[in-house]
Amino acid sequence: MIFKWQFSLVQVLLLLLTSSFVVGQTQGVLIADILDKDTKEPLVGAVVELEGIAQGGTTDIDGRVRIEGIPTGNYNIIVTYLGYNELRRFNQSFTSGNAVILTLELEESSATLGEVNITALKKSSIGVADQVTPLSIQSLTTDEIKRNPGGNFDISRVIQVLPGVGGTAGSVGGFRNDIIIRGGAPNENIYFLDGIEIPVINHFATQGSAGGPTGILNVSFIEDVKLSSSAFDARYDNALASIFEFKQRSGNPERFSGNARLSATEFALTAEGPLSEKTTYMVSARRSYLQLLFQAIDLPILPNYWDFQYKVQYKPNAKTTVNFIGVGAIDEFRFTEPRNSDPSKEYILRSSPGINQWNYTTGVSVRRLLNNGYVNVALSRNMFDNRIDRFEDRQIGDEDARILGLQSQEIENKLRIDFNRRFAGWRVSYGFVGQYVKFNTEIFNRIRNEITDEQGNVIQPELSFNYNSDIDFFRYGGFIQTSKSFLDERLSLAMGVRVDMNNFTEEGNNPMETLSPRVALSYQIIPGLRANASVGDYYKLPIYTVLGFRDQEGNLVNRDNLYIRSTHYTGGFEYLPNTAWRFTAEAFYKDYSNYPVSTLTGISLANQGGDFGSIGNEPVVSDGDGRAYGFELFAQRKFSGKYYFVLSYTYVRSEFSGFNGVLVPSAWDSRHLISGLLGRKFKNGWEMELKYRFAAGAPFTPFDLEASRLNYLSLGTGILNFDQLNSQRLDNFSSFDFRLDKRWNYPKWTLNVFLDIVNAFVQPTPAFPNYTFERNESNTGWATTDGQSVKADGSNAIPLILTNNDAIIIPTIGFIIEW
Repeated sequence: MIFKWQFSLVQVLLLLLTSSFVVGQTQGVLIADILDKDTKEPLVGAVVELEGIAQGGTTDIDGRVRIEGIPTGNYNIIVTYLGYNELRRFNQSFTSGNAVILTLELEESSATLGEVNITALKKSSIGVADQVTPLSIQSLTTDEIKRNPGGNFDISRVIQVLPGVGGTAGSVGGFRNDIIIRGGAPNENIYFLDGIEIPVINHFATQGSAGGPTGILNVSFIEDVKLSSSAFDARYDNALASIFEFKQRSGNPERFSGNARLSATEFALTAEGPLSEKTTYMVSARRSYLQLLFQAIDLPILPNYWDFQYKVQYKPNAKTTVNFIGVGAIDEFRFTEPRNSDPSKEYILRSSPGINQWNYTTGVSVRRLLNNGYVNVALSRNMFDNRIDRFEDRQIGDEDARILGLQSQEIENKLRIDFNRRFAGWRVSYGFVGQYVKFNTEIFNRIRNEITDEQGNVIQPELSFNYNSDIDFFRYGGFIQTSKSFLDERLSLAMGVRVDMNNFTEEGNNPMETLSPRVALSYQIIPGLRANASVGDYYKLPIYTVLGFRDQEGNLVNRDNLYIRSTHYTGGFEYLPNTAWRFTAEAFYKDYSNYPVSTLTGISLANQGGDFGSIGNEPVVSDGDGRAYGFELFAQRKFSGKYYFVLSYTYVRSEFSGFNGVLVPSAWDSRHLISGLLGRKFKNGWEMELKYRFAAGAPFTPFDLEASRLNYLSLGTGILNFDQLNSQRLDNFSSFDFRLDKRWNYPKWTLNVFLDIVNAFVQPTPAFPNYTFERNESNTGWATTDGQSVKADGSNAIPLILTNNDAIIIPTIGFIIEW
């Protein structure tokens, strides 16, 4: 049945792609608000043009322009205003189904009118850097995210084409969204949606980390994404590796509209429109049916998820904007007996936990315009509920066979206030954040079983944790950030400082422990070429699973942990030869201290977070050091004419120490990262994109063969030999991804059909090896050396290492309808 359904879907696609449709004239609509970037004041009389066609307009008293009658297709939007740098938005798609709704911000030029060089200003229009963050910054528009091959409309996957960005290719063959920025762990990144922090952005998230197999955010809501990997704005706390700023667009202010997306793995529905003259809304829901696909190909795991998102924007007057936002997800990960078992499927069943999660973030933000500036107030609440279960030998529900049982909740209530002003060319921002945090957990974790020999002598004692923990505390911090350009914008200077405290850890109320100054400089050598540099200290509170851990006597043994510190040194060049091209070259060095080290294994927690489950539920000390360093090269050609491309190379070393103080490669030490993207526009709504990804072999730790044999039957996994931590490497990872889109525009609605293939050249997909025992010929039990039943200590079992180097190809056919 499934095969026939897939075959008929292919037939429908071929019919659509080879057919010609005669439709009436179709047109798109642009609704854009043009604002001053520093003050958020509307710019009256700004000129908005579409490159290549005689379409354009000027903004009204509210800073809004409406341009209709736009022939469907892709255009570059050009915005100009006297005294401001030109802005270009490249490759914007216009369809007859949905209006294009944007909020674009222009940056004031500090050059005097007589000295303004129009050509020089146009050259800056592709740049994404600003005074505060003049380097280590990239951005993506919603159209760039939607078209990305292999991205599946998932922002976390799409950003891996950018310099310095990698994924945990070794964990599950590159199919997790563990975002690794310049050699830092996944939990070193933070994420903001319209100024509100969202701790969880992936389904089946690893507690204490941030990764998961697929993202939560709906790309239809997103206007653009900005990624900063150093030179952080002081307004953001708790970031060591990167800051993601997701900017949502507004809902359609004129009529009800939306889109529906159907692909091989999910169905998503988005609706938007006006609620009143001053209020718009967007709402969406998505449902996966991966479990049906996995059943069809006889995989023993059945992942199932929902996610939801909304935004309501209310503008009571010209100076006030109120946004209500929310995003949430429900995840279930269960198992089924395969029709045809093999050692690989048996390993999955024995080693993988059952997962039930739900999470949400909801909040309200208010922006009020002031004289030469504005104030933001954001109040939010986020909650993450996580339940994980694992049982010995697949005896699900048998408490005597339980290996892991975890029920945990993380709750944060946050208030953020920041003021942003412009005085005599200086840009100044300052503010504070307060949080009330609750964390509770009930956990049983059997690290290893007691094992005896035939005479009853204990050859391995049992080790387990069994505790309940419930903590709550306050977090608070403040910042000030300022910047200014000099010498007619040839030189810019940015300075900032912030401090963060809490009333839980022993040193939490000492502001000198987290005083974090930062400074950034940028100098224009010649028009279009700038030299940039920054240095700064950044701090992160240990994860809640660490802070809430209790020993067998109920003591909170990790309260003496310190804030993790990372000092960044970054320098490089940016060259913008014209309005379409951008080149950057940067070198970076990150120095880590106070990193948590496990007292059980003696290794740094910087190596954890690339697998499913939870990390940090163990005793740790703040004794770890680390470093990550390297350089990046980046070239980009925005849409101009018929094609566009991105090419990046990153060399990165990531090393951390444990109890022994010796720096060894971390789990994120990929060394060489290469990514490339090429897109081509054709006539009649056709578009093709090609993407290539390469990562040098990820490091991994070999198994302790004796300990693995002893414990495999009870734990379902092998035991790693931490004396040889990350001493071996997988084969190199590479993937060529392909996407083909065809769009038909009809009066008031649009049909888009796409074919997406991940790993089209069928390259091997290296993943970490797995330890198991060989099965007998009938696959009804374990093979043994003596033909008898396997012994509890595995002494007569036959060890088997699964190398996990198969080629995995993922083809997807999808349909998008816009109205």
